[in-house]
Amino acid sequence: MEKQSTAKATVIKNTGSHYLVSNLPDWNIICCTVRGKLRLNDIKTTNPVAVGDIVEYDIQEDGTGIIKKIFPRKNYIIRKSTNLSRQAHIIAANIDLALLVVTLDYPETPLAFIDRFLVTCEAYRVPVKIILNKSDLNSDISEKVNRFVSLYSSAGYTTIEVSCVTGQNIDLIKSECKGKVTLFSGVSGVGKSTLINTLDSSLHLKTREISEYHLQGKHTTTYYEIHPIISGGFVIDTPGIRGFGLLEINPEELSHYFPEMLKVLGNCRFAPCTHTHEPGCAVKEAVENGIIATERYASYLGMLEEEGKYR
Repeated sequence: MEKQSTAKATVIKNTGSHYLVSNLPDWNIICCTVRGKLRLNDIKTTNPVAVGDIVEYDIQEDGTGIIKKIFPRKNYIIRKSTNLSRQAHIIAANIDLALLVVTLDYPETPLAFIDRFLVTCEAYRVPVKIILNKSDLNSDISEKVNRFVSLYSSAGYTTIEVSCVTGQNIDLIKSECKGKVTLFSGVSGVGKSTLINTLDSSLHLKTREISEYHLQGKHTTTYYEIHPIISGGFVIDTPGIRGFGLLEINPEELSHYFPEMLKVLGNCRFAPCTHTHEPGCAVKEAVENGIIATERYASYLGMLEEEGKYR
């Protein structure tokens, strides 16, 4: 009997029942299925095989493949559903850079969403930068923009203002993505797909207008998918996310994933310290002195209070 051949590749698209894979950086797409149930670390997820996973598959006579192994992930972004179903979903794995696309108006990205996403990136070792999109519409809210940039700069994050209309910083984003697998994420309507289309005019990702009624975007991207871009590298387009529940982050560890808190929490009088009521808390003192932004501290408290709902 002839021995079955195997190959190794990266999952570039998950359609629910089938997976497209390619041995990046080559672009030679193979359609695969999964035999049996694959589980990792006993995490019950809606997608045991995620976009970005590096897999081993058996090659079938018809040229398709059957995935039999998932290699250990260097990192990933995972969210828990906020509908109390306790299901988790891996957005993507093996990410070189996450670009969180946000807008401050029409629609306004909630700070709570931004901070949850950033905390998850910190917890799962995903480098992240913030893209402030639609900057051509921000002239009337310049003070709000300045406050936002200052807020996240003080927390240790880079914010890049971008416009697909004027071309502001598009070349910078191309440079950021070059040679990397870059995840674009954000709530619906912030312009992720339009931004990716601007990076590479040969891509034609679907885009839709903002809903006037809800002032938020309508889901246009259906599947998580990796695309090569002409300037070099690969981008992951994701469906808009409305809720972002944290997963597997213990309350006593949460402050470690706020970089500005991590700098000072070693000076707290008590350890562990929840940074809520304890005397001699260095984090609370930093908030009072304006070293840690009140908005970020409020997000931290919100995550603690909603532990039962989101965890």
